[in-house]
Amino acid sequence: MTTFVGVADLVRWVARTGPERIMAGMSETIEADFRRWESFDKTERIASHTPFGVIELMPISDPDVYAFKYVNGHPFNPARGYQTVTAFGVLADVHNGYPVFLSEMTVLTALRTAATSAMVARHLARPDSRVMAMIGAGSQAEFQALAFRAVLGIETLRIFDVDAAATEKFVRNLRPLGFDITVCDSSSQAASGADIVTTCTADKAVAEVLKDADVTPGMHINTIGGDCPGKTELDPRILERGPVFVEYAPQTRIEGEIQNVAADFPVTEFWRVLAGTAPGRTSPEEVTIFDSVGFAIEDFSALRHLRADVVGTDLAREIDLVAAPEDPKDLFGFATAPVPVG
Repeated sequence: MTTFVGVADLVRWVARTGPERIMAGMSETIEADFRRWESFDKTERIASHTPFGVIELMPISDPDVYAFKYVNGHPFNPARGYQTVTAFGVLADVHNGYPVFLSEMTVLTALRTAATSAMVARHLARPDSRVMAMIGAGSQAEFQALAFRAVLGIETLRIFDVDAAATEKFVRNLRPLGFDITVCDSSSQAASGADIVTTCTADKAVAEVLKDADVTPGMHINTIGGDCPGKTELDPRILERGPVFVEYAPQTRIEGEIQNVAADFPVTEFWRVLAGTAPGRTSPEEVTIFDSVGFAIEDFSALRHLRADVVGTDLAREIDLVAAPEDPKDLFGFATAPVPVG
């Protein structure tokens, strides 16, 4: 039998545990897995691009557990009443190949993306950071704000989105939770006075939602909207302002902000900072850039974290996903046996 967590139970988990507590804990799980980076069998995600969007598979494995996530990205979906991103994920036992855990990952991906951003910022942003600018108020925005409060104590937000309704939604959801929110008229205004800037936009375009002139000394830039070829958010000159940190360089060079620069542009895979083999922030004045596209190890961690928290509770149930004939070699007899009545 395979343990399953569906949408309703995942939402109950978030309500019962609290998103900030979940993301704080998940950031620790993700960091622990990043610290054992070299134990994973890694590859770039497998993407199928169409004029409508992209559908991707994200596989990864350590010596005992294999994981994958199915995820799409369709930026025009909201106008048609659909989510931009949907996902589900699986953990399987490497030793027998059986799927042991299956979960929805639309909500879980939102949690893990924000948990990853906050985990990285904990090591790269200035310790005295207090103000975060958010450019983009879509479905990921609230998760980012809550994760940064849980992990870094950020409570002052400056928000800008070209969609006024999205901004209103963001304020409506977060102001009652105690955030100090300033609604801005432009990304430049939002970035003014910010210690951290998070860019999270959905348009599949080579955009410059943050300009080089908006970047000030000591800023940490957390760019998470660029996640496929032809989709970026930063003025390319920003990449020259300070060290650029990535998850998995072969994937980021295809999908991230660095797709717009030379193939030999220097980057640091973030796990090396945790391992102590590469520096992180080296001075209070340094600009640090996290060019995040999302990598499979984060999904592995999120699924592992969820499984540990819900197995054996009323938030998970067993489903009949894998055929189990009494004689492992007689699948035909199993498939053609009379179905018991009653």
